[in-house]
Amino acid sequence: MEKQKAVADASVVAKWFLNEEFSEEARLLRDSFVKDELAISVPSLLFYETLNALRYTGLYNFEELASAARSLSKYGFDVWEPRSRIYEETAKMSLQYDISVYDAAYVALASYLGTTLYTADLELVQKAPEYSKHVKDLMA
Repeated sequence: MEKQKAVADASVVAKWFLNEEFSEEARLLRDSFVKDELAISVPSLLFYETLNALRYTGLYNFEELASAARSLSKYGFDVWEPRSRIYEETAKMSLQYDISVYDAAYVALASYLGTTLYTADLELVQKAPEYSKHVKDLMA
């Protein structure tokens, strides 16, 4: 049986390190990934976006942020670099859905892989519903 695939954005992955609304649901996604029940693909910008989100919480000092960076690099995501068709789709989807290029990178990857993007960004789900689901829907 082929493993289920998903794309996770930084709003979800940051919740793996924080205790806030929808962190529990985000950790369900993480747990499925860690148990090898789910493959998670991400654009390479996920690492920077996640660290940026953690940095601006004000909860992390340098050592803790560096530890989070090391942890992120060990997860073993299927990481996609901005190349050819996906990169072009990112630009197209940014304009088509009126979303940031950063958000469009996740949407384009989900589209390309024929899978779902999990996000904690309700506005993104509303703008690109055919490719994205809110992480809260994992508990539904």
